[in-house]
This record gives sequence, C-alpha cells and structure tokens, in this order.
Amino acid sequence: MKKIRCAVVGLGAIGPTHIKSIQEIENAELYAVCDIVPEKAEKYAAENGCKAFTDFDTMLQDPAIDLVHICLPSGMHADFGIRAAKAGKNVLVEKPIDVTLEAADRLIRACHEAGVVLSCISQHRFDPDIAQAKADIDAGKLGRIVFGGSHTKWYRSQEYYDSGDWRGTWELDGGGALMNQSVHYVDMVQFLAGPVVEVSAQTACLAHERIEVEDVAVATLKFENGALGLLEGNTAAFPGFVTRLDIYGTDGSIIIEDNKFKEYVTRDDVVGSNFYTPEVKKKELGADAPKEKTGASSAAITNNAHASQIQDVVNAILEGREPAVTGEKARAPLAIILAVYESARNGGKPVKVNQG
Repeated sequence: MKKIRCAVVGLGAIGPTHIKSIQEIENAELYAVCDIVPEKAEKYAAENGCKAFTDFDTMLQDPAIDLVHICLPSGMHADFGIRAAKAGKNVLVEKPIDVTLEAADRLIRACHEAGVVLSCISQHRFDPDIAQAKADIDAGKLGRIVFGGSHTKWYRSQEYYDSGDWRGTWELDGGGALMNQSVHYVDMVQFLAGPVVEVSAQTACLAHERIEVEDVAVATLKFENGALGLLEGNTAAFPGFVTRLDIYGTDGSIIIEDNKFKEYVTRDDVVGSNFYTPEVKKKELGADAPKEKTGASSAAITNNAHASQIQDVVNAILEGREPAVTGEKARAPLAIILAVYESARNGGKPVKVNQG
C-alpha cells in the first residue's frame, strides 16, 4: 500500500495535533518535522522516528516528501505554501488559508500551476453532526434557510497573547477573535446556510492589553439566498463557553453546540400544534456523548476531526482528485472576516464580501 509521506512544519500549538493525526492514518507516514528551534525539531523527530530539519528550503529538497503540513503563524501560510508547491509538494495549511485575499489567491494560483493538491484545515466540516446537517440541508429537509448564526464564545488569557510575538498582530495573526478563534464557525455558517454576500459589523479590544486586534466582534450577515444572520467572535467571555451554530429554515431548525446537535427539529417531528408553537417529539441527540471543549484553552482541542480531514487530503493525492476543502473553499471564510473588519473600520457600514 502506497503511503503519503508527510512533513510537519512548525511545532507550536497545533503542529503536534497534525503529528498525532498522521500517525492514526494507515496510508500516511510522518516522514519529517521542521522547526527553527533545533531542540524542538530534534525532540519531535526522536519521539516519532522521523527526520528533523531546521531549514524549510533544505527540507523541500528531499524528494521523498509528498505532503507538507504548514502549521506556522497565519500570515506565513501562503509564502511557505508557495515555496512547497514550487518544489512539487502537495500543501496542507492550517486555518486560515492566510490573512489577506491577495496572499490566499497567490497560494491557490501557485498550487494550480504546480499541479499539486492544496487544502486548508477546516476540520469541523468532518464532524459527524455537522456533516449530517449539511447533507440534510442540501436535501431540503429544513426547507428554505432563513437565518444563520455563528457564535464563538471563548476565553483567551493575557498570557496566551503574550506567549508569542506574532499573537494578536495584524501582520501574522491577521486579526483576533474572528480570524484566529472564530474562523472555523464562520466557515461552518456559510457552509450550512450558504454564501455570505454582505456584512455590517463592529469590533473592539475590551479585555486584553498589548494586542493590535479585536477580542470582541459582532456582525449582521446577508446570505446569497436571502437569509439573514448574526456573527459573534469573542475571546473575552470568561472563563470560556461554547461554539454555537443556529440554522433556521421554513421546515426545520438545527442548533449545534461544540460540534454536536443540541436541537434538531423538522416538520416531520410535529405531533400537534396550537396557536403559538407546534408541539414536537423530542429527539435523542446523543447528549451524553463527549464534547470537544475549546472555549477555555486551545490546548483542549482534540485531533479526531483533524485526522478525518488529513485522511481526505491523503486520499485526494492518491486518487488524483480535489480534497473536500479546496483553496477556493478556504478563501470564503477569510473573505467574510475581512469584510467584517472593513465594515468595523468604517463605522459599521455595509460591506460586500469579495467572493472572488
């Protein structure tokens, strides 16, 4: 069985999650790790029986590498991805794809020109309940979507922002509570409710010091299908709470908290009605299932959905197809977030989303 040989670049907060995920995939192999801190590269290489590099371009010269996982600060994703693509390597970047549309488009174009696979981590598309919601919405089970809400109510301490010079900067973090923490559920709301065409927003830094970016953001959304929506991004919600999606349709509604169904009701569940509210059967939605807790600490993130997405990328390379999350699909949540920032800079005036 052919195995895709992977190299993980950047061994900070999320790099080890990629390492663990690769090791769980039968047709993938951790071939190399790379970090500018020699001790860190050597530590992970020794623990995982793979090669260690401290220079990215030297690593790219190794012909054995098939897939490069870029787990660097967000504003470095495109530049490193382009270098990997030009070396003939397939590319998987962490979220967001980068921090500007110009950089994202350069990366997408470079991977197309090199004929390599490009994907960007959006692992929650692979969570079972979110995948089920997407399939059911596409099948029309909720009728016409009329509202989509995305709420990320997390907490990040001052120490979190102080832990790296790049954190909380426009240049390398690209933003704050929206760009870093909320990008996943920004992606999920447009994945489920449809493309966002316009936003009106306000942002602020209210609970942290020494950062350039927002820790609270709110926006109203207009979707391409006519639906309206709300967006909240927050890293000041002490001590950290849930991520939540609200998707309402003419024939049903879904509420998802921390990637699990909280409520899911369609007209098929109605057993009676009164003047105000239909009476519905209560679904058993697996409330006792363990939830991925991410509100209080980024260290709490599990790797289950990462492994599912990396498996899809590995299969795409082997099968000669596009991955489920292409560069173009990863561009969409970035465009929404950048439109939110533009609206906030302009006093909340409506801003059209650059859909490319």
